[in-house]
Amino acid sequence: MTVGKTTEAATEPVGDAAGRKPFPWTFTAPLLLGSTLNPINSSMIATGLVGIGVDFHSGPGTTASLISVLYLCSAVMQPTMGKLSTLFGPRRVFLAGILILFAGGVIGTLAPAFGFLLLSRALIGVGTSAAYPTAMAMVRRRADSVGMGVPSRVLGNFSIAAQVTAVFGLPLGGILAGAFGWRALFAVNIPLALITFVATLLGVARDTPLPRRDRGGLLTSLDLPGILLFAGTIVSLLLFLSGLSAPNWWLLGAIVVLAAALFLWERRASRPLIDVRMLARNRPLQRTYLRQTLVALGIYATLYGTSQWMEQSAHLSASAVGLILLPLFGLSIVIARVVSARGWVRWPLILASVAMVLSSAVMLLITSDSSVYVLIGMSLLLGFTNGFSGFANQATLYVQTPADEIAVASGLYRTFGYIGAIFSSSLIGITFGQAATDSGLHALAWVLGGLGVAVLVLTVLDRSIPTVAGK
Repeated sequence: MTVGKTTEAATEPVGDAAGRKPFPWTFTAPLLLGSTLNPINSSMIATGLVGIGVDFHSGPGTTASLISVLYLCSAVMQPTMGKLSTLFGPRRVFLAGILILFAGGVIGTLAPAFGFLLLSRALIGVGTSAAYPTAMAMVRRRADSVGMGVPSRVLGNFSIAAQVTAVFGLPLGGILAGAFGWRALFAVNIPLALITFVATLLGVARDTPLPRRDRGGLLTSLDLPGILLFAGTIVSLLLFLSGLSAPNWWLLGAIVVLAAALFLWERRASRPLIDVRMLARNRPLQRTYLRQTLVALGIYATLYGTSQWMEQSAHLSASAVGLILLPLFGLSIVIARVVSARGWVRWPLILASVAMVLSSAVMLLITSDSSVYVLIGMSLLLGFTNGFSGFANQATLYVQTPADEIAVASGLYRTFGYIGAIFSSSLIGITFGQAATDSGLHALAWVLGGLGVAVLVLTVLDRSIPTVAGK
């Protein structure tokens, strides 16, 4: 989060600023599409790992690196792309990210060796990471230009788009891989990138011309040492969290050293990537990031943990598990639409934590002999958590962050979500051990309940969270 105010402003047509629809579909559609490309690429690849392993004679451990490399690149690059948008303009960085995605799609489609797939996934992670933080910056810019306050419906649309992606990512990947082979999972990014690029050129106003900067001034503003230290800290943290079942303790030492170096450097930098002074003062924003991490940890751990348990202990087929979880996503979409339409913030966060606690209570009562209807009920409760928290956390971030810092702050918001998601895999491994048993599910339920209580306390005691967005 940069200290100085951004010099980039919108070149908005007067008619747009004065019109009745400050956010027409021509503006929001490419931003929404771009923002979904990262999560959809995260989930699609799962359906092609077996085929990739066969073609390149690679085992499951090797092919799984295609998932982790995207997560690692995304966690680092989300706030970095936000930083770049403050220097070069959010629309320019958004478009540059789409071009990087296009290159990643081409390389993955034509990859002659496994190493090219790793490069492709890294480029896809970098390119798609530009979309969300820059989209938030452009939304904020447009809202401020018309004096709108918090654009609840627009933020709700981003939350809903994420829910839809979660529903259709795996099925879409299965259809593409089944019909055209695993290369289609990379090739699909080519037309998606072209559509998003053209739609952005036509529907999103240009950034103002770049100011003249000498080379030294640009390098200082870019804060390359801060970016490198942030990357080292986040990568070390994610690698440590992903292997807690057999911890690499030297990584913990690396995290401490790198984090300390990052803090000391950013305190002295004139244009830091992470404004640690502001973040230290902004306690509400700290709580929002923590709440985002805890909610992501709870949702992903429950989602993937119960999926494994339903297949291994309840002996349900993969398709049956998918049908049981489908109401979760459907309810999330409906709730996100209702909450965002009314701009509710505080009560949805409270209800999300309550739903998480109730989900854990149901999990404690479940055994391998439980009725499918009980499993669906648990899925619906998790849907309440997902739907209530998505828009509300995003809106809270929006009101807690100055306009010139929204891009980096939004990127960090995604990074903290990745931390929770990756931590969830270790949590599942610790609670389940070698097999997904009833006792392991109940242990996971106790953790979920603790997370729900923690989120509830963070919300109830935080008086800075508005009841309604913008109020």
